[in-house]
Amino acid sequence: MKYIGAHVSASGGVENAVLRAVEINANAFALFTKNQRQWKVPALKQENIKKFRELCEKHHFSAEQILPHDSYLINLGHPTAEGLEKSREAFIDEMQRCNQLGLKLLNFHPGSHLKQIDEQACLKRIAESINIAIDTVPNVIAVIENTAGQGSNLGWRFEHLAEIIANVENKERVGVCLDTCHTFSAGYDISSLEACENTFTQFEQIVGFNYLRGMHLNGSKTPLGSHVDRHDCLQAGTIGTAVFSYIMNDSRFDNIPMILETINPEIWQDEIFWLRSLEKR
Repeated sequence: MKYIGAHVSASGGVENAVLRAVEINANAFALFTKNQRQWKVPALKQENIKKFRELCEKHHFSAEQILPHDSYLINLGHPTAEGLEKSREAFIDEMQRCNQLGLKLLNFHPGSHLKQIDEQACLKRIAESINIAIDTVPNVIAVIENTAGQGSNLGWRFEHLAEIIANVENKERVGVCLDTCHTFSAGYDISSLEACENTFTQFEQIVGFNYLRGMHLNGSKTPLGSHVDRHDCLQAGTIGTAVFSYIMNDSRFDNIPMILETINPEIWQDEIFWLRSLEKR
């Protein structure tokens, strides 16, 4: 089954994210479990945890259909000791919040070397950060999102993802989320069915579909290989629509949350309907 939804707001309490997913006829969703632009936030209240769990059960959202995202401030490959420690503490807090909510996935951007350490050292730090977090918090899988390669961000090459995974000790607690905009902007062509076949074959050979735990389905405002992260609606921008037809008709993308982060929330329900219309019966 295809699980399709959007990154919905948790404003007013995490339980509201469930209701907002229901409103757009989604059977998956993403959320921030805390303010994504602040280091320190209050702990989750028991009443909100209880309501979130109850609403997920009522509306048939399992942990496999929900892909929370961590704070944008976190850099698990930070080149300085202070920045690294601060990021690791915040990431562990994010994982603990997921565990409290009964969630099993935590999506995150891997990290940036900030032009202060080399790529290999940064990738090693990211893996070490994951090891520390999963040793501290049970149950939750660290899901690495591929990036567009903007600035000094790592994770834009499939080899980066594979290198991080290779250095994570418990392979059952690590996975990957592929973002279509990021993939295209990083230089992997997905603008035709043939191009998709080539790119996803590379992903299988370098990383492996067994690690795919989620998708972000987005159009791109920038061209192939731009290394600029600018999302667009699904039927707009530079990628075209072939990739979405490919994904909707390939069983390797079954039973994982596929999340819209497209730029117009008012049409998310329409985009979900359109994606489902692409499935060949």
